[in-house]
Amino acid sequence: MIEEPRSAVQRKADTLALLSSPVLDGWVATDGPNLVPLTLAWFRERLIAATDGANPTAKTLIATGRARIGLGHTRDVVLVDAELERWLPVTEAPEINDAYTTQNDWDPGKAGPSYVFLVLRPTRIQAWREADEIPARTLMRDGAWLI
Repeated sequence: MIEEPRSAVQRKADTLALLSSPVLDGWVATDGPNLVPLTLAWFRERLIAATDGANPTAKTLIATGRARIGLGHTRDVVLVDAELERWLPVTEAPEINDAYTTQNDWDPGKAGPSYVFLVLRPTRIQAWREADEIPARTLMRDGAWLI
């Protein structure tokens, strides 16, 4: 059964529900050759990734300041283009660690001193289910919600 296209308001609500859902897993791509799965958190309109600072994705993201994150399934996808706002050791960010741990099933604060939080500011968010939603898929542009 094919559903009617969602309104922009509904797509934004669905996107925010996904971003706030427990155990938010996504595919993170940087300018390097890496596409990696990372667990993320949505905190104060930012996506938070936690990973080892020596990880190639972390190094590339810190060097370039840009990432694209794919969330959801192929027939209900959310794509986020983001800029690295800052990065910091997990041990120096108890408030971020609490928010991350509350949303997910893992506490990066216990992962060791090499782990960092990558705080990503979304600059563009697109969401669509089927081809009929593609023309109006952009929900955020230049860091501002369009709805």
